[in-house]
Amino acid sequence: MGIDLKEYITLPILLILFLLVISLIFIFPVLNMIILGIILAYGIRPVAKRIQSKLKFESISILLAMIVVIIPLILLIAYIVFVISGFLSTFYVSNQNFDVNTALSQISYYIPDNPFLNENNFVQTIESAGKYVLNYLVSKLGSLANITLDLFVLICSVYYFVKDGDNCYEFIKSFVPDEHMGFFNRTVKSIEDVLKSIFYGHFLTSVIIGIFGAVGYSLLGYPYGIFLGVITGILQLIPIFGPWPIYWALAIMDAFNENYPRVIVVLLFGFFLSLVDMYIRPAISSHHADIHPLILLVGFLAGPLVYGIVGFIIGPLILGITYVILDNFRKELKESK
Repeated sequence: MGIDLKEYITLPILLILFLLVISLIFIFPVLNMIILGIILAYGIRPVAKRIQSKLKFESISILLAMIVVIIPLILLIAYIVFVISGFLSTFYVSNQNFDVNTALSQISYYIPDNPFLNENNFVQTIESAGKYVLNYLVSKLGSLANITLDLFVLICSVYYFVKDGDNCYEFIKSFVPDEHMGFFNRTVKSIEDVLKSIFYGHFLTSVIIGIFGAVGYSLLGYPYGIFLGVITGILQLIPIFGPWPIYWALAIMDAFNENYPRVIVVLLFGFFLSLVDMYIRPAISSHHADIHPLILLVGFLAGPLVYGIVGFIIGPLILGITYVILDNFRKELKESK
């Protein structure tokens, strides 16, 4: 039986498609913030509902829930800044006669001879890298207006999706034909599982690794053990890094200080952290969503290239949702045969 396209390509449908394309063009510059707002709203909504049961004021409950969720992040950033500033001030007081060029020359002494990387070239390379980073930061300060706009859109998106998320869901659901309602419900459930997989499988894993790292580094006698654990947990969120930069850096420092027993111990502890990650992450993720780890890994790696730092969340989410939608569609086709 042939399909009569005239039944589907009508003037209202064409008008709707045209307006949807135009609207997408308008919102595309802030689309990543809207998507991130939806994700954060999903996590903040239960907190807001619990607060609302006590206060009875929806708007105040949502704002308080947003503050409750954001406070740990603010405290974490403040702690990192406090520790780094304290370390730099202590280092400056203890090394007022510190000469950067001399230090770089000493470092280059330990690097194997290389015609393309002699002492002068090494110092010039470090200076060029420093200038590049500085120029990059200055250029980012020039886009402060765009950053402010993104934050404003993000806050508004979180607030209104928490407040009117049910209405948005019912609005979308009203367009779904009755014969496809099962597919729609399964897809929504699968999307929730993907969200839980990302939140619990990756963020919870980073928290666990960070706690293990803080305890382990403190027991091994390293200064700033808690700070090292926090940085380890943050690096754990980035698949290409993980905890290895921290424990390898500590091992190299101990090797320079000729503390060879602790070199072996910290490397063994670092390998233990990596093994814990390999066990915990799949166990938690697979408990919530049956998605191949490679899909989420590609999302984590490719997401930042498209959406910037928020791509670490949006990337795996989009690929995960695409996978579950295709999988549910495949199942629906099998059931219809």
